[in-house]
Formats: sequence, C-alpha cells, structure tokens
Amino acid sequence: MATRHFLTLLDLSPEESHYLIQRAITIKNRLRAQGPTYAPFTNRTLAMIFEKSSTRTRVSFETAMAHFGGHALFLSPRDTQLGRGEPIEDTARVLAEMVDIVMIRTFCHAGLESYAAASSVPVINALSDDYHPCQLLADVMTWTELRGSVRGRTAVWIGDGNNMCHSWINAARQFDFKLRVCCPKGYEPRQDILEAAGDRITLLHDPAEATVGADLVTTDVWASMGQEEEQAKREADFAGFQVDEAMLDRARPDVLFLHCLPAHRGEEISETLLDDPRAVVWQEAGNRLHAQKALIEFLLLGRVDH
Repeated sequence: MATRHFLTLLDLSPEESHYLIQRAITIKNRLRAQGPTYAPFTNRTLAMIFEKSSTRTRVSFETAMAHFGGHALFLSPRDTQLGRGEPIEDTARVLAEMVDIVMIRTFCHAGLESYAAASSVPVINALSDDYHPCQLLADVMTWTELRGSVRGRTAVWIGDGNNMCHSWINAARQFDFKLRVCCPKGYEPRQDILEAAGDRITLLHDPAEATVGADLVTTDVWASMGQEEEQAKREADFAGFQVDEAMLDRARPDVLFLHCLPAHRGEEISETLLDDPRAVVWQEAGNRLHAQKALIEFLLLGRVDH
C-alpha cells in the first residue's frame, strides 16, 4: 500500500472519513466489552514529535499504541537533533528507517508538509498552526455516537478563525453538514479555506444569531499556544463571544456543546458551562483515543472489516 499521510481531513476521501468514524466506534465498543485484546501492532513503533506540549494528544497516542501492542516514543526538540538545526527532511528520512509511523505536534504547517514529503512512513498532523484534524475525528465521532448521522445538520463555531475553525470547515466538506462560523471582525478564518467549502459555510459576527436552531455549538480558547502576549487584546476583541447556557438555549433542545480543551472558564465559556448536561467534552476528549486508533490502523493496515 502506498504511504498515506494525514495532515488535514482532506487527505481522506469523504467515504474514508465516514469509515474512520464508524471504525472508531467499533474499536471503542470492543475495548469496553473485551478490554485491550486486539493487538495488531506488536513490535511496531510510533514516533511522537512534540514542539507544542499537550495532555490529550500525548496520552491518547501513547495509550493507543500500548493497547494495540505497539510502542510510542516521545521526542521533543531538546531531545533530538531537530533542536540543533538538523534539516527536518533529514530527520524524516532517518526516523523512517527506524519507526513505522510518525505523529507531529508543531507550529508551522509548511514544515509539517516538508517532513511528510521526505518521509516514507505515514505522518500524522497532531496539531499545527493551520489545522487540528485529529481533534475533528474525535468531535465528529462524539456527535455521531450521540445523535446519529451528521449529514445535513448544523454546527456553529464561535470564536477565533484558527486551526480548529479551519478543521471544522474541512469537516463540513467531508461529512456534508452546514457550519456557521461566528467570529469577531478581523478574526475570520482563511479566505481560501472558506471559499473551498462553498455554501456549506455561513460567516456571521453575532453569536446570538448564529446559535438559533443549531444542532451543535463548539468553541476554543481565545488565545492559543504562542499567542499569550495577545491575551489582553483578544479578551477585549472577543467580548460578547463567550458561550454560556443562555446561548445554548437558543439552539435546538437536543443541542450538544463541544470544546477541544483545555478550557478557560470565565473566558470563552461561562464558569458553569462544562457542568451543563448538554456539554459532552469529557466523552469528546476520551474519543481522541479511539479515533486515533482507527486512524493509525487505517494508515498502516488499510481498511479492516472485523
């Protein structure tokens, strides 16, 4: 099988994306019923390159490989020659001689693309400044588990037009749902990503208008990693964009709320929103494990029917 990379959701076909969601649900149900007895990756190794720190990404990928009988290696710039200026393409070629698959959590998406172009083993984008596709697999999995098919439904993104927003836009294309992107003026997502999604996307600037009748509402922190110096300005610019219980009350009665976490209570969400039964963020976080298992399996083995 030719080497496949997963740098954005668009590296999969819509049909493959649907397969991964259903496969992740199957893997999760099997784990609950039987424990971690399915071990297709004995003696296989995942290299995890972290330029940005994480809780959910590291724990979910390490646990996924452990459950599957394999091994995960944690690599940071200070632990490798990347931190001493080795060209990223050289690191890619070296690691491909030693490991079976690579996961990278980084800043520059172009650097990730350069790494993948030089790698003869699959490369997974575990977050870049432009996209966070692994999170969207878990998000759509959670939505599907709780509400069935998402096709034709309406999701609302409230907040910065950032990497998470870009991936939600791509998810609307892949899974055929409508997405309302609601952000302060000046914080819109990239125009080329918006235009490629066509009429699936509606751009708004009023959260109260955006959430009316929605099936799902989601948001992210106002200042992402690397933007800490912009915190005060962003708090001012995002005034009125906090998601709270009253905002969810404008949506459908069975609305779900998602957040990729970590959440800043009292900023992008109200202090009590995560205690609301409509918030399913803990299930969403846990589904990172199962969605990534399905992804790793697909990239290494292709489709599995059992």
